[in-house]
Formats: sequence, structure tokens, C-alpha cells
Amino acid sequence: MPIRIAQYGVKHGHAAGKVQALRDNPDVDLIGVYEPDRALWPRLRAAYASAGISLLRSPEELLGDPSIVAVAIEGSNTESLAMAEAAIAAGKHLWYDKPAGDDWPRFARLIARARDTGLQIQMGYMFRYHQGFRQVATWTHDGLLGNVFAVRAHMSTLLPLRHDGWTTTSRADIAQHGGGVFYDLAGHMLDQLVWLLGRPQRVTRFLRNDATPELPDFVDNTLVVFEYARALATVDLTALECRPAARRFEVYGSCGSAIMEPFEPDPQLRLCLESPAEGYAAGMQFVPVPAQHRDALYERELAAFVATLRGSQPPDRSLDHELLVQETLLRATGGADGA
Repeated sequence: MPIRIAQYGVKHGHAAGKVQALRDNPDVDLIGVYEPDRALWPRLRAAYASAGISLLRSPEELLGDPSIVAVAIEGSNTESLAMAEAAIAAGKHLWYDKPAGDDWPRFARLIARARDTGLQIQMGYMFRYHQGFRQVATWTHDGLLGNVFAVRAHMSTLLPLRHDGWTTTSRADIAQHGGGVFYDLAGHMLDQLVWLLGRPQRVTRFLRNDATPELPDFVDNTLVVFEYARALATVDLTALECRPAARRFEVYGSCGSAIMEPFEPDPQLRLCLESPAEGYAAGMQFVPVPAQHRDALYERELAAFVATLRGSQPPDRSLDHELLVQETLLRATGGADGA
């Protein structure tokens, strides 16, 4: 029998892709979508009715129905943590889109409650299911690159000042969050970083407004340094980069390096080795990575979530990992102690 799942909110930038993944997965019965902002309902009815997606009339329709096993949290970054709390309190597993709010103690309590009640929380960091990132992680964990001493990640975008759509992805929308564009996007790279190296010992941030005078509190240009016992990592991103953005991920070790640019849709992965190993030659070589379209990444995310709920596989990331990613993000933006 398909697993019954509903979606809570539509304002997240990934919401449309996630609802499509829910609709297309044969192991999921998409019950419908609830959006608290009633001003959006006329436009949502028109957009969703043509796709055969039901709009729920109240949160009780998804939270109060015991047959709904899980909820996809796709509200704006200002409302998603409250939505997640309500869903966990109702006994639902969460497919929860990033980041997990600004309130670190509150998110820690959410994770603790999920742990205590046996509920799964899978955060929406889709690059976990990107074959290029997975390959780099395998090389790192298996020791092919040797002792890793540096990781560099660049993941920028070009955000409009304002827009009139229903997603909250403009500079004006994100300005209310400490860390601005870093808060909104960097979790993707931090998810990879802590998967490779664990918790950083120290975090030093450079959060600037260099080109958005209309929103003086908005952070549009960023660099954060993460210090480890024997490694340095940097994550830099901006809201100002012309398209297509030159997104890049680099890992350097004592025996070799791996550099991926761009991430999507057609990744290019360069491996350099000091000596031949594991079937790879010494020197520089390019390792094929299939095209990684965003909709396919959402589909893989959901397939893993469903498999975990069915008990056919353990979660790809533990609750401890989800907690660490959020703590690292908020340490970088000033929202958590311990930097």
C-alpha cells in the first residue's frame, strides 16, 4: 500500500518540486496540500487543480488524520519550524525542507521529541543524493585522498530584490534572517562538510552587505571559515552572482584532491592522485558523473525517505547529523553559541 503523505505549505523555494515528486512516486499517496496563507488560495486552486492536487482546508485535515503517516514541510523559513513542531506533535514523520529555522534550542527540542517518539526527520538537502557528491564522500571516507586538510565550497545565486510570486526567495524575504543568503543556502554545503569532517572546532564569519542598499540589514556577500584540528574549510556564497553560477566543491588531502564544478545539471568531477590507487591513475583525470537534474534529486530524496519509513533501509543521515548541520549553520550566522 502507498504511504499517505501531505504537504504543509507552498512558500519554500523547493515546494513545487517536492509536490511533484510526491505526486509522481508510486509508493506515495499524496493526500493534498495545506497553505495557511488564504490570500494565495485562488492562485493555488488554479495551479494545483490542473495537476489533480487537492488543497486542504485546514491544518487539522493533515495533522488530525491518523492515516497520514508523514508530512512534507514546505513553508517559508519563518514558519517552517512551527509547522514541523505541529506535525511531530501529531505523530507524523517529516520530510522537512531546509533550513530548520533560526531558533537553535527550539530545533534541538524538536529533534529530541522525534527521537523519543520514534519519528523520522529527513532534512531537504538534496545534494546528499547527487552522485558527484556521493563519489567525493566515498573517496574521502575510504582514504583515497589521504588525510584531508582543506575543503572549499562555493554555492552562489542571483536573488531578485523582491518578487510577486508565492515563494519567499527574494532578498527582501530572506533579509529578516541573520546571515541572509548564507542562512538560506549554505546548509547544502554544510551538510556535505560535516558529513566529511564532523563538527568544526571554531567558526569565523564574514557576513556583508555589498550591493543591496535598499535592505541595509540583508547579508548578500559571505565567507565563513571552519577550523578543524588538522583541516580548514571555507564556504563562500553570495546573492549577487550572474547566471549560470560557478558552483564548486573541492576536497584536498595528502594523497590527492577532488574538484567538482559545476554541480548541476552536468557535473564535471576532476580527481588528482599522487600515486595510482583503486583503479585510478596517478595525476589528473576526469571521472564521469551522470547529469544531475534537480527533479531527479528530489525523487531520490523521497525514495530514501519512503524506504526508511517502510523499514527497508536505515536513514541515510541520523538525527544527530541533522542536528549538527543546523548547529553549524547557526554558529556561522550567529544564531547558536559555541563558535
